[in-house]
Amino acid sequence: MQQYHSEVLIVGGGLAGIVTALELLDHGKTVTLLDRDEANVFGGLARESFGGMFFVDTPEQRRMGMRDSTDLALRDWCSFAEFGTEDIWPRKWAEAYVNRCTPDVYQWVRKYGIGFFPVVNWVERGEFRPGNSLPRFHLVWGTGKELTERLIVALHAHKHVDKLTLRFGHRVEQLRMDGGKVAGAQGFEEINGAAFEASAEHVVVATGGINGSMDMVRKHWHADWSRPPDVILNGSHRFADGTLHQSVETVGGNLTHLDKMWNYAAGVHHPRPRKPNHGLSLVPSRSALWLNWRGERIGPQPLVSGFDTRRLVTDICAQEKAYSWQVLNLRIALKELAISGAEFNPSVRDKKVFGFLRDILFGNRWLVNDMLENCEDFVTANSLPELVEKMNALQGDKSVQIDSVADAVTHYDATIARGRSFMNDEQLRRIAELRQYRGDKVRLCKFQPIQDPKALPLIAIREFITSRKSLGGIQTDLQSRVLNLEGYPITGLYAVGEAAGFGGGGVHGLRALEGTFLGGCILSARLAAKAIAR
Repeated sequence: MQQYHSEVLIVGGGLAGIVTALELLDHGKTVTLLDRDEANVFGGLARESFGGMFFVDTPEQRRMGMRDSTDLALRDWCSFAEFGTEDIWPRKWAEAYVNRCTPDVYQWVRKYGIGFFPVVNWVERGEFRPGNSLPRFHLVWGTGKELTERLIVALHAHKHVDKLTLRFGHRVEQLRMDGGKVAGAQGFEEINGAAFEASAEHVVVATGGINGSMDMVRKHWHADWSRPPDVILNGSHRFADGTLHQSVETVGGNLTHLDKMWNYAAGVHHPRPRKPNHGLSLVPSRSALWLNWRGERIGPQPLVSGFDTRRLVTDICAQEKAYSWQVLNLRIALKELAISGAEFNPSVRDKKVFGFLRDILFGNRWLVNDMLENCEDFVTANSLPELVEKMNALQGDKSVQIDSVADAVTHYDATIARGRSFMNDEQLRRIAELRQYRGDKVRLCKFQPIQDPKALPLIAIREFITSRKSLGGIQTDLQSRVLNLEGYPITGLYAVGEAAGFGGGGVHGLRALEGTFLGGCILSARLAAKAIAR
């Protein structure tokens, strides 16, 4: 049996695992980092991400005339989280993140050469509950790929790299106990099935959440969302399956809030899938009409993204069938269609300024064409009857009613035609509000009718709920030590990143303010490493 020995064992090679290793090498510790995936995708889900990070009172915000504060940010966080009286550690982690994210995360990544897009994005503004009072979503120039690759380079170039043992294709299945403390782990190599064993004084679980396992997602589906949809697309990491969560529970660790998830409402099938049910999360076009499975406009509060992602999922899951349609036209798609993540944002990912400006000024034509030609969930037509016929053909039934679609589209277009002063429609009011902020205005149509002859063809997008991130997980204290059911630390065991619900077993509560995931990975990892070093 292959044996590994070090002072610290890190299980998982995502962002949280990489940061933990970097910090521990800074302290001269010997580290073994075992990752289940292949070396060419070192970095986990963070590598595939868009790279948005939540910070408070940054130079980017100040240059845009904002004066943010930790008090305001914490107020927004707690409003969205809806913490209960029992959420002691999640609330403490929220306070820690808001107060430390700029000095301990923003300034820390800057020293590794990470830069941010000058315009801060404004997401999760809040709808029925206040959300982000100010823009706080700082986009890494280069996306999550740049973030992880720069840290990986730093890891390999570290002055103590000789103290690092890095192995890929290693599946850890269970933790090992010795004398009442966690003393290592064991598992199998993915390729040949050979067993291995790793021993260490401290073990850090950095294996991500549970949302890559549809069985786990369905098992822990939140009660607010009724029953799980028949189709749930996978937008998480394929190995985020909860294996180590169960092992932590076996050695006495407390798992909490596993029903808290950050899923997305506008998922489509990846045209070139790399895993079963591989889903892409669209950034839903604000000027598109969002319809239910029958073609009826979802309401009475129309669905518009950017305010409360969880509410979008809730309202779709409340329908008899939990999938939806967005109806738009080519002009709207060129201006507004976007897909979250590094893969479908190559100009930002590859830091191509002219390519980015081209897409802003002339539209994402390459992206629209790719989706229209290769994604099974897109259909086009030059009239509503033809579009509805294709929608039903795609779904394989007659669910979509032409009368419902025609009523929704005709009424919406007629409201626009009455002029700005008489646009008594909540979606149009939201669009007017969004266009007041320059970060949204450049990617948002100005009251675009759906049946505009100059904007054809019509487009319908069939959208599914997409599993993404776990907001719950392994309960930890502010040193990232895993806590048992009585609230005491388990000697030798730590959890960081999404495995720990990004800190405390649920730092976000019921909803996230977005951009807090990558930052939570970094902060929880740094706190774990500092605790181990002490």
